[in-house]
Amino acid sequence: MGLRQRITILILLAVAGAALVTASLYLGLPASGRVARIVFLEIRLPRLLVGAAAGAGLGVAGLLVQRAMRNPLAVPDLLGVSGGAAFVAALLVTSGIHSLTARTAGALAGAVAGGALCLLAAARGRSAAQTLLIGAAVSTAWQAAVLTVMSTADQVELSIIFKYLVGSLTEITADVALPLIVPLVIGCAATVAVLPALGVLSLGDEQASALGMNPGRWRLLALGVAALLVALVVAACGPIAWVAFVAPTVTRWFVPGAGEVFRLAVTAIIGAGVSVGADIAARELFKPFETPLGAWTALIGFCVAMVFVARRPDR
Repeated sequence: MGLRQRITILILLAVAGAALVTASLYLGLPASGRVARIVFLEIRLPRLLVGAAAGAGLGVAGLLVQRAMRNPLAVPDLLGVSGGAAFVAALLVTSGIHSLTARTAGALAGAVAGGALCLLAAARGRSAAQTLLIGAAVSTAWQAAVLTVMSTADQVELSIIFKYLVGSLTEITADVALPLIVPLVIGCAATVAVLPALGVLSLGDEQASALGMNPGRWRLLALGVAALLVALVVAACGPIAWVAFVAPTVTRWFVPGAGEVFRLAVTAIIGAGVSVGADIAARELFKPFETPLGAWTALIGFCVAMVFVARRPDR
């Protein structure tokens, strides 16, 4: 990909990003000066920053998983991270602990534990396909555990758990934003160190081994980084569906053959745009009601999946 093409893509992304930022911050903002200032600083700005960081983190995590698995349909949902976070969050709610801080900390611990459990199990897999199968089995077990906990919840607790499970930015404040954004940005930047190994892994395990690489070890490292990124997101926002599939898939369409670093940057930007755009739709389209963020990212994911199938009819 030439320099002119890269500059053109970056300009288009910048224009689209500016439009999304403006809409997220100012669309439907109260007219009153004092109220508008409070809404802008205490609600809109933290929500925008967290939404963008979460989308970028999920997009990068999706890219890592797809490259490590050599499968364009692989997603971080198979790492057990979202399931572990959802289980602990549901357990806390049904135990009477409704504090956002406690739920976020507990969900983060559950996400890390869920990802670690899945990666330990996946370490026994000798190929990408076996790793995916093990991840799917662990994720299914977490879903069963979440459903079991939900069966003991009352109506109020069920509504809280449901709101968490579909993904939401409604409870995001400035206190939550900074502790989430900083590690997500650092994590996304740190993935640059893994990119050369992913390029070798894309050749296949036999070729990677012939070049002196341990494919299983590097695959688990890439999956571990992806799991940590997803853990940070789901702890505060809940599982935000499909962003991790949409961002790297759309990136492949628009920047085929691009270098690893440029592809990573575009994936992060697209992931952020998908998350922020879906949040605007969730907040504004059915006022005064706010629809689930995850419903809109799932709708976007469905559209991208249909295009994906149409572009690859033979696979």
